[in-house]
Amino acid sequence: MADRYKTGEKAPANGKYEFDGLTDGRKKSEPTEHESQITLESGDTFPPLRSSQEAAYWKKVK
Repeated sequence: MADRYKTGEKAPANGKYEFDGLTDGRKKSEPTEHESQITLESGDTFPPLRSSQEAAYWKKVK
């Protein structure tokens, strides 16, 4: 299982995922508290950040 998942990829498992940077390498996008964590079901597509529509990396919350 990968540690990071990118916008457009499918979630491997149900759970909560948190923002882990933008795919262009910037980590200083300021996601809102509401969008910094998302809940997905297995097979759901990882979204971009809602506020900026930029592609993001996500990691599973332990």
